[in-house]
Amino acid sequence: MKASASAAGKSETAIFASYKKAVEELLPLIEAEADAAEEQSHQSDRVVSELRKSGIYSMLLPAELGGAELPFVEAMQLVERIAWADGSAGWCTMVSGVMAASAGAFISPEGAKILYPNGGDVTIAGNGVPRGYARKVDGGYMFRGKWAYGSGIHHAEWIHSGCFVMDGDKPKMKPDGTPEILLMHHPRDTIELKGNWDVLGLRATGSFDYTLKDGETFIADAMCYPFDGPKLQRGSLQYSVGLVGLTSWGHTGWALGVGRRALDEIKRLANERSDVFGLLADSPTFRKSYAEAEAKYRSARAFVYDSWNGITERIARGDTATLEQIALIRLAMRHIHDVISEVSTFAHKASRGISLHASRLQRAYRDAHSGTQHLLLANEVEVECGRVLLGRTSPNATWMMFGVKG
Repeated sequence: MKASASAAGKSETAIFASYKKAVEELLPLIEAEADAAEEQSHQSDRVVSELRKSGIYSMLLPAELGGAELPFVEAMQLVERIAWADGSAGWCTMVSGVMAASAGAFISPEGAKILYPNGGDVTIAGNGVPRGYARKVDGGYMFRGKWAYGSGIHHAEWIHSGCFVMDGDKPKMKPDGTPEILLMHHPRDTIELKGNWDVLGLRATGSFDYTLKDGETFIADAMCYPFDGPKLQRGSLQYSVGLVGLTSWGHTGWALGVGRRALDEIKRLANERSDVFGLLADSPTFRKSYAEAEAKYRSARAFVYDSWNGITERIARGDTATLEQIALIRLAMRHIHDVISEVSTFAHKASRGISLHASRLQRAYRDAHSGTQHLLLANEVEVECGRVLLGRTSPNATWMMFGVKG
């Protein structure tokens, strides 16, 4: 289904059904292209083209700009399925979703006309973690920097880069004592890729480092917005979760798909392969371990959807997510990654050498243990979840990307 502004006039059920159908039809292609994509270190042109045509990349873009504006829970199920087919394809899909939702909801009206002049079929990639530096000039900023992990950047038209705003040679501080950070949106032809994506897993995400071709580069005010607490410009109240919630949505949906694939692959192998000890599925110790892995995964998945459904229901009532609800989705994100690390390790060890060789199981194992390296899964963020759930925050506390202020 091609996302368009007309999506706002359909029922959510009909929109979601059409997207689910499109995703299921694309899974065989995504799987078939996965090996070649790993070899070239980025997604294949064909997979990207088909995902764009289906409207998947713009499923979270506000309808006003030509997106589908799907509810988070529905969009998460789509990412989960794509990540099941191939972790790298799922990763790039969730990145596109986060970028479209963020830019679509928060960029200025003038900036939206520049980014989306002909509807929602626009791809954005980059890294919002502040690794650049910006100085104020008339009409905008001069900025520079070197960014890492630009997932999906090979096929992107626009780049999204985080920068500290500088006051002389020091970061400019806001009244609350935190540094001022902006997200810059600049054309793909302003950057140079470093081609350094040689990694354990998520090999086909093309998460290259990048810099600006011309060093310090001008960007207009209209193409920037704050990293923390940006003002909602358009779209439903669901976008009020900000980048904190959007990134939690993306990484969580991805992890669900990869974890499920690892368990599905060891189940298939256990019922097909025999060695000197017999059929693996007939082993009582394997059966017990597999049952435990299923229980852990399914419990973590239930926690994910319970926490996200809670936010969805609150937003439907016209309220924004509470501090505790954001803590729960962030905790669910960390927990599902811990679980997929554990269950994919079980599957790898139980395969009796199968996952030493190139296979879907090996890929799921490698991808799972690459996804767990993300900065948003740091212990420090989980500590902040505990602080919130223990009630050790002030009445006016708010979530920032890497912790709680207050």
